[in-house]
Amino acid sequence: MTWLLVAAGGAVGAPLRYLTDRAVQARHESVFPWGTFTVNAVGCLLLGLVTGASVSGAAGSRLVALLGTGLCGALTTYSTFSYETLRLAERGRVASALANAGGSVLVGLGAVFAGLALARGVLA
Repeated sequence: MTWLLVAAGGAVGAPLRYLTDRAVQARHESVFPWGTFTVNAVGCLLLGLVTGASVSGAAGSRLVALLGTGLCGALTTYSTFSYETLRLAERGRVASALANAGGSVLVGLGAVFAGLALARGVLA
């Protein structure tokens, strides 16, 4: 049964990632991959919220499978982040590549910690 929840979350997360990426990128005349950066940050925040809800007992394993593994797993994209960072570097945009790599890690970690703290604060 758990795999169906993961699949359902992924079925929502994958198109959500694509549509969000396209919408964000269409608004920026930039080579910087703002769409991927955005979906990864939002996914980290959501995963922090889900984890916080799980730790506090407000979310069970089924909700974690649906939202944490399924939705967030399909919404976020390490492979696209890596590819876009490589492409920036290959095109001679080393500063943008470094900003994407460093910024993605820092913002992602910050977002997951913020989501965890928010969930703990709300559910405590």
